[in-house]
Amino acid sequence: MLFADPDGSVDLSAKQLAALADRHFGVGGDGVLRAVRSANIPEGAAILEEDPHAEWFMDYHNSDGSVAEMCGNGIRVFARYLIDNGLAELNPGDTLPIGTRGGVRDVQMNLSGFQVDLGRWRLDGNDATVHARDLPVARPGLGINVGNPHVVVALASEEELDAADLTVIPVLDPVQPEGANVEFVVPADPLVKDGVGYIRMRVHERGSGETLSCGTGAAAAALAVRHWAGEGAPNQWRVEVPGGTLGVRVFLTEDGEHVALSGPAELVYSGALEI
Repeated sequence: MLFADPDGSVDLSAKQLAALADRHFGVGGDGVLRAVRSANIPEGAAILEEDPHAEWFMDYHNSDGSVAEMCGNGIRVFARYLIDNGLAELNPGDTLPIGTRGGVRDVQMNLSGFQVDLGRWRLDGNDATVHARDLPVARPGLGINVGNPHVVVALASEEELDAADLTVIPVLDPVQPEGANVEFVVPADPLVKDGVGYIRMRVHERGSGETLSCGTGAAAAALAVRHWAGEGAPNQWRVEVPGGTLGVRVFLTEDGEHVALSGPAELVYSGALEI
């Protein structure tokens, strides 16, 4: 769910945000995005210092109302909303900078819809053993940060991936103080075709539960498999999630290795809600 509040005048509590995201009694969604001008939100000062052109800030909350740093799928929809409503322009070849709690993220148009540069990624050292319902043995997970925290678990087969019950929060050992998104991934056979890596993923998102797609999670999953595969692993990946397929690209910049996420972004309805 996404709504515009350019002046930053709408102050919703965590309870209200969770009610909006509720799929039975609210609008429904994996989270709530607020489009607010960076100058009108406290976090916007740091954003405008990083990039004075980042006029818009994506104020994102999980479906339980908790604050989140970033949403890879959400920021592409956010860009589409700004463009469709005349709040921003994005021509082919141009870049639209958007502020988030994870920093400024640059969005471009591409053949699949929109691509967002998620910035530098890193192995954050927060590796954990992951216990998930209906997976009989705990599995090692690799800690990866792409602006928000992830733990990626490799599974042996499609059957294991399908069997995992992600309606229950996976247990991390050691416990992650701020929580983490947990991705379960199976590589395709063969892993690489025509220079592109292929994997399948399911995810339990921190504060939202299992979702049909997680953009930053897809990036983290591809990065983890690329890391495990070692030297010679591709920089281009296709990640199949229950909601479709996302593209992940790793590339070098002056400040290190960045990861980009691409995929479609569609607005499915609009309406007015009185709270």
